[in-house]
Amino acid sequence: MSTDETNVETPAAEAPVEAAPAPVKKAKSSDGVILGTGRRKTSVARVRIKSGSGKISINGRSLEDFFPNIQDQAAFMGPLVDTGYAEKLDVRVLVNGGGTSGQAGACRMGLGRALAALDDAAFPALRENGHLTRDSRMKERKKYGLRGARRGTQFSKR
Repeated sequence: MSTDETNVETPAAEAPVEAAPAPVKKAKSSDGVILGTGRRKTSVARVRIKSGSGKISINGRSLEDFFPNIQDQAAFMGPLVDTGYAEKLDVRVLVNGGGTSGQAGACRMGLGRALAALDDAAFPALRENGHLTRDSRMKERKKYGLRGARRGTQFSKR
């Protein structure tokens, strides 16, 4: 029995392909409003931006009224300040779930995504400052036989 051997040429070592950044989805409605969604812990923020005078509305309230903590206000304003759009856009946010810190983080991410969809030149600044990165830290679940996620029962000598 003879077997036919076919020589299959394998290409030499190919040049490594650099991973391009993931394209940002451009969600735009008919009236020029750009959308962005952000999540943090259990909070979800739906952000709408459009050209305007810099008015900010979060669940129908002002920024200072909704986030009285300066740290949360700074987290919210971070993407706008880093890209230079603080006084050029009107921002409307609907956010629910979680606490104030999680809601501020969700708003920050949603605003960053909307700005990246608005202006491709703003993408590197947003990526560099972490406004597009999802913070995946969540609360750990409680396990059976324990009092919490990791805390056990108290030892009793008698």
